[in-house]
Amino acid sequence: MPELSRTQVAVCGAIAVALLFVGARAVRGEGGGGSGSTYTEYSSGGDEAGGGSTFSVGGSGGDVVVDVTGAVRRPGVYRLPAGSRVDDAVKRAGGATGKAELDSVNLAARLADGQQVVVPEAVPGGAVGTTAGIGAEGEGPISLGTATAAELDTIDGIGPVTAEDIIQFREEHGGLSSVDQLDQISGIGPATMEALRERLQP
Repeated sequence: MPELSRTQVAVCGAIAVALLFVGARAVRGEGGGGSGSTYTEYSSGGDEAGGGSTFSVGGSGGDVVVDVTGAVRRPGVYRLPAGSRVDDAVKRAGGATGKAELDSVNLAARLADGQQVVVPEAVPGGAVGTTAGIGAEGEGPISLGTATAAELDTIDGIGPVTAEDIIQFREEHGGLSSVDQLDQISGIGPATMEALRERLQP
């Protein structure tokens, strides 16, 4: 094999350097220049296409990523522009559902990166208190000043005789201003008084 001249060696070296330079540029281009990033948006609620959407964005460094959950149509993790508000995140998640209690959420608050936005569901107003005050026939609170014997008879521990005694006591005293006054009636004990306090109102 003949030996290469110095000129030939120099040419081969230059070609090798050029190939290395081009290869490095190609690898760097495939890596997005080292500054881009890929982000996938997931939505557990799905959409009309039958699932969450996926997209890639460049890492601008000014976006915020938030987790929107609770009473929204498409709960999931979303990327929004810096400076976005909670209202923007809720809208991005498909908007609030009919059960959402938006009064307890500050929709004007500015979002922070990594924040979880929780939209609670509304609890039926007064459900606990109303249930406690409903008797066997479904009546609500009874007025102490206008209660009839039939209405008083629906209260636990109150029979027809005691109901008549309560009405008579009320008439004798020109009306009643407090349920506690009924404690003076014979036959009404502590347990019956508790039932009266739950069902009667002044």
